Amino acid sequence: MTATFTAKDRFAHLLRVISSERFLTKKGLGNEVPFFICPYDPAEAFDMSRDLRSLVRQLGQSGVRVLDVDLYDLSLSLLEERGILDEVLAVEADYSKAEIKELLQGVLDPAAHLVPKIGELIASTPHDVIFLSGVGEVYPFIRSHNVLNNLQSTAKDRPTVMFFPGRYTHALATGASLDLFGLLHDDKYYRAFNILNYEV
Repeated sequence: MTATFTAKDRFAHLLRVISSERFLTKKGLGNEVPFFICPYDPAEAFDMSRDLRSLVRQLGQSGVRVLDVDLYDLSLSLLEERGILDEVLAVEADYSKAEIKELLQGVLDPAAHLVPKIGELIASTPHDVIFLSGVGEVYPFIRSHNVLNNLQSTAKDRPTVMFFPGRYTHALATGASLDLFGLLHDDKYYRAFNILNYEV
């Protein structure tokens, strides 16, 4: 059961939880990977983006260092680094959606490219918590459960919070599911905790 929050209450909860010693020292997780999902209504994407910036700023002011990884920005920089961003933009109009999807899924493969890049950021940036955003913007080229599955060995030392435009549900019969935009019910991921249910 997920608690119901207004945007203001959600922000206050996130600030209180993420700045707490219990959260930062990964207490109460029973040796599970310290992954958390912050689900939100996709209609609130603009507000969530604004709140995320405020959250990073306020946490920083209280001494909590955030490694803020936007998957969309990271994808663009990977395409640029590999010298193919202009090429992708040039052929986009002539390729079918399926062809573009196949091309980008290869270039932005979580195991081969995306997670190693996040690993570099983790190694080079002092931080206490990792934020992952931009999940909706990179769909369908990158799937959130693939990122989380591949990150398990890379991001296990600090808590990671994925901001997810949709629902994160747990049911005994079906297991856990990340329902992107509240519609796409096919991303099975069960190892994360719903941060809105986390108490300090």
